Amino acid sequence: MNAAAAGDVAAWNRLEWSALDAGARARALTRPVQAVAQDTRRAVASVLDAVREHGDEALRALTARFDRVELQRFEVDAAEFAAAEAAVAPELRQAMVEAMQRIEAFHRAGMSQGYVVDTAPGVRCERMIRPVPRVGLYVPAGSAPLPSTALMLCVPARLAGCREVVVCTPPRADGSADPAVLVAARLAGVGRVFKLGGAQAVAALAYGTASVPKVDKIFGPGNSYVDEAKRQVVQGGAAAIDMPAGPSEVLVIADQGANPAFVAADLLSQAEHGPDSQVLLLSDSAALIDQVEQELAVQLAALPRVEIARKALSASRLIRVESLEEAFAISNDYAPEHLILALREPRAWLERVEAAGSVFLGDWTPEALGDYCSGTNHVLPTNGAARAWSGVSVGSFQNAVSVQAASREGLLAIGACAVTLARAEQLDAHANAVVLRMQEASA
Repeated sequence: MNAAAAGDVAAWNRLEWSALDAGARARALTRPVQAVAQDTRRAVASVLDAVREHGDEALRALTARFDRVELQRFEVDAAEFAAAEAAVAPELRQAMVEAMQRIEAFHRAGMSQGYVVDTAPGVRCERMIRPVPRVGLYVPAGSAPLPSTALMLCVPARLAGCREVVVCTPPRADGSADPAVLVAARLAGVGRVFKLGGAQAVAALAYGTASVPKVDKIFGPGNSYVDEAKRQVVQGGAAAIDMPAGPSEVLVIADQGANPAFVAADLLSQAEHGPDSQVLLLSDSAALIDQVEQELAVQLAALPRVEIARKALSASRLIRVESLEEAFAISNDYAPEHLILALREPRAWLERVEAAGSVFLGDWTPEALGDYCSGTNHVLPTNGAARAWSGVSVGSFQNAVSVQAASREGLLAIGACAVTLARAEQLDAHANAVVLRMQEASA
């Protein structure tokens, strides 16, 4: 693809926000996955049904169909782990070690603690933290393997103390798992990996099969099929999930002083993830948008994954706004997975961010740092879920259990309050459970 053709892709999606009516604005912010959601739901439901009913037999058939490889055994054995260690270059292994250390430092600092408080004389309330016992981690490896995702999921799972941790990752054409993914999992303390991808991997983790253990909660990003599979298994009560985490997306808010080459590179870094990724640029500077458009053409033409990025750009937008305040209002409504503030004083604008998975401040903080080695987690809510969901943390792998204990004196101190509220709600059995004890305590 030549530079001129690449430029045309961006030009088709250049918009003036003030010229759009409400309907056009809504369409401009529609994710690609939203346009095909119904077809995806049906396809995923079929896969889930097959695995639930036929277990490993269905997994073999689906792996042959989607991954084009015949597998009799899904779990990675000791020999394959050893081969992976030998295959991974020392510099890559060292980079994974360094990234893992930063990820652990960041997540350890944010770990929740239990606490105890006396809410009244004789009434003690507690909050205790317990790990989710069994967790399944999905590490994508469709068009490109993602060992970084293995680190992002395995490290907090280990810090949380989960009793059983398993990883699913798609097999390669030769039937093996990606060596870097295996090494990353081992480095982070996880030794059980299954060569399964797509919605069928989610199904195996949710329902369990003869080969794959059923888990309590499923984590990890993926394409629209993986994301939809997670939604459906949680709706069916088969397993909990971390969050909606589908095709990648980034929104950049840039002012006139931003470096157009940097901005274009950040947009393309997400566009190359997959054809259903979405990237948005909001700027109050038409000149900056012009420059970014030119840079997109040049940089896109040089990318090895040019066709993937080009398809993603067809659903992406370069939007001129009247002010940066308007840009933040749009961003908060969109709730991006990644938000880059390519502004002269980015921290001064941080208070205006209401909804985003992860924020990157200034010209020297590319989103790629968060993807790999800054220490924050790159498993983040997508498709607008950042309005209510947060990225993966150690707390994602834990449950908080409340505990209360009342003495005789404590019951007498607060019992009347409970009785009054219970009777106001016409729940007489609730009231009676307290009254009987109060009478006994007073005797």
